[in-house]
Amino acid sequence: MTEQTPDRFGAGSGGVQERLRRICLALPEVTERLSHGEPTWFVRDKKVFVTFAERHHDDIIGFWCAAPEGAQRALVTRNPGRFYVPPYVGHRGWLGVRLDVPTDWAEIEDLVEDAYRAVAPARLVAQLDHR
Repeated sequence: MTEQTPDRFGAGSGGVQERLRRICLALPEVTERLSHGEPTWFVRDKKVFVTFAERHHDDIIGFWCAAPEGAQRALVTRNPGRFYVPPYVGHRGWLGVRLDVPTDWAEIEDLVEDAYRAVAPARLVAQLDHR
């Protein structure tokens, strides 16, 4: 059973937290629970791959996610208004993604899947390759 956390944005958010939730929970064996006060998505309830970040030590509404090697630097360099190095996990290559700017949800789906692939075991990644 998957636990869902409430959307603390309310009606004015455009539902970004709920949309991110649906993307994450569509992946195999993903669960959700609060971690450090924020909705966070785990593979097999163990490994974090995405965490929502609502003004977490800044004024940004977005999420932090695992990323393939080199992706953080490339994306932050290409578009620093959209991507950033998040606190706490940025030194491990994690990527910060703003959701309080115009959002390309197809790109968000790709970033979330990349994050999942970065932490999920090979058997679960293989399930993605056969969808």
